[in-house]
Amino acid sequence: MLTATKTHTTEDIEYLHHGDTALKLRIFRPEGDGPFPTVVDLHGGAWCKNDLTACGPRNHVLAESGLAAAALDFRHAGDGYPTSLIDINYAIRWLKANAGELRLDAERIGISGQSSGGHLAMLSAMRPFDSRYSSIPLDGGLPDIDACVRCVGMSWPVINPLSRYRYALQERRNGSEWVGDIPESHDLYWGTHKNMIDGNPVCALENGEAVQIPPAIWVQGRPDPVHDYLDPESELGIKEPERFAQRYREAGGNIEVLYIEQTERDSRASFDPLAAFFRKHLG
Repeated sequence: MLTATKTHTTEDIEYLHHGDTALKLRIFRPEGDGPFPTVVDLHGGAWCKNDLTACGPRNHVLAESGLAAAALDFRHAGDGYPTSLIDINYAIRWLKANAGELRLDAERIGISGQSSGGHLAMLSAMRPFDSRYSSIPLDGGLPDIDACVRCVGMSWPVINPLSRYRYALQERRNGSEWVGDIPESHDLYWGTHKNMIDGNPVCALENGEAVQIPPAIWVQGRPDPVHDYLDPESELGIKEPERFAQRYREAGGNIEVLYIEQTERDSRASFDPLAAFFRKHLG
């Protein structure tokens, strides 16, 4: 289905099937012939909620700035870790393999995500060659294509599933209303502490794992107790955005942490810096 606006079109495509269940992606494509640099975009929802429609406001801004965006549906919730990463890895390779037909530039692919989607974006970018994540081959004898991306844009990511779980449980005991069903969402998707450690960009860096470290930006609202917090068991004494940025830089990566007003985070105050970041790194 192709839908036109004043500045871009949107197109929904089924990119993968699991049994009778089809996974879709929605491409926001600027006017023109292309090929367009492309941002793969991942919705949030504590790894358990929402779908690709949650990416719409951000993707409209990306398309208006001359970038294509591909919002994904992927397995989550009770399907559990690492199913989301498997689908995302496949989607990146599928988009590269079909870039010519889709008027996308396979050599200029970035990835973005909000909240739990930001976590998935960074983890996918760090481990494009992980044999678990890349376990689904491309169909039809397509060439061997990797899931590497050139840059990562994160909007208030849950970068450390284990620390957020511990923090949410602590704050529930303290009576904080924001906690809601966050611990239960972690339990549903992750299942075990071992999985929260395995699928954890912070632990990967602090454990010295050999990972990819493309240029990155972290857009963070303040005050935001859900994403901008101190790990109860960390010895660094700094909140998770700065902790991750410190570890990323120590590993040789380039990352900017941009703070904005929390009340403006779902607006151009966060969308425009992302668009500028991707224009810089995707050309």
